[in-house]
Amino acid sequence: MAATERWLKAGAWQRLLRSLTRLWRARPHRLVRRGSVHATRVAGGVLGGLMAGGAAHAVDLPEDRADAMIHVYDGGGVRASGPALLVRKKLNDSISLNGTYYVDMVSNASIDVVTTASPYKETRNEFSLGADYVYQDALITLGTTRSREPDYISNTTNLDVSEEVFGGLTTVSLGFSRGSDQVGKKDIGFFDVATHWKYRAGVTQILTPRWLMSANAEAISDAGFLGSPYRVARVFGAAVAERNPRTRSSRAIKISSLYDISDVVGSGARHSVRAEYRYFWDNWAIKAHTLELGYNRYFGDAWLAEGFFRYYKQSAALFYSDNAQSETTYVSRNRQLSAFNSIGLGGKVAYTVKQVPGKYEVKLNGSYQYMRFKFSDFTDVRTGSLYAFNANVLQLFVSATF
Repeated sequence: MAATERWLKAGAWQRLLRSLTRLWRARPHRLVRRGSVHATRVAGGVLGGLMAGGAAHAVDLPEDRADAMIHVYDGGGVRASGPALLVRKKLNDSISLNGTYYVDMVSNASIDVVTTASPYKETRNEFSLGADYVYQDALITLGTTRSREPDYISNTTNLDVSEEVFGGLTTVSLGFSRGSDQVGKKDIGFFDVATHWKYRAGVTQILTPRWLMSANAEAISDAGFLGSPYRVARVFGAAVAERNPRTRSSRAIKISSLYDISDVVGSGARHSVRAEYRYFWDNWAIKAHTLELGYNRYFGDAWLAEGFFRYYKQSAALFYSDNAQSETTYVSRNRQLSAFNSIGLGGKVAYTVKQVPGKYEVKLNGSYQYMRFKFSDFTDVRTGSLYAFNANVLQLFVSATF
């Protein structure tokens, strides 16, 4: 019955976990080193980029690596946890393959569930396969993902191309994804479909030896069943089935900056700061702003730590209502379509257990984020007060390059 919680089904918190992983895997202490240039491979459009070392005259494949992770999300009556595995291996200097396995073991007693149905437990499994191909100064990535749970099946294919220009100081990227979902309901089976198209573009520029900036844009088009077969809305206080439009178009832009402040601080340690801003809007009248700030530093050669702050705010969809006072074509009481804001505080730490340059490296990693959600026009029908909840995200993983 994961469709009862459309926000969970959309994978918002899973994407958060993965973005934490992507942001963590490399923090440069110098954007330009002697004899090489750090270029940014922008993966996933507005989700941001990864810092990857590469020679100025050519693009390098991602390094061979294996990751094993345990993730936990707990908030708002929803608890989801499970393992995740990643393996990436080069076949030669031009081609590498990768595979991932991701599990969510969900226990859902969210406010939507406890006020309209019964709490439930279920498991979601996700498999991904991908390939990277280097051609001169271009990196081409092709991947496919399949996710399955009792009442929802999702299949996604993506293609991304990034090209280094101007001597490796600029990276331009383009990407496309297409998703096809089957929507079901307990005791009924699969009864409808949803399709998703995503187009993304980005540019990353090394401005100085210590300063890097990127700009990314994404356009998304959704069609089909875009709601939840379990969720109900309220009209004149009575429960009615949720009715969402069957099409949706959205846009997003993101600006990111990363700066090495080691010389400014002058402590002998390596420090950097980052700032990110994202603006989202769609034809359902939702407008959203996201601001994230982070600071990280090395402690010796083995320890790397970061602290970060995140603020999010959005407006409500046109057809959202906590308790509609008139009959309309579309109506929803999905709190993720209401006006709300969230604040997040978190930290990450990595410890290099063993490193043999040019051969292998083993790291232990951990991250934690606390989030507070406050809703402006969604009430808890049990108390009559505006709804708010706290959430905790924990991620522990071991990473090895070879």
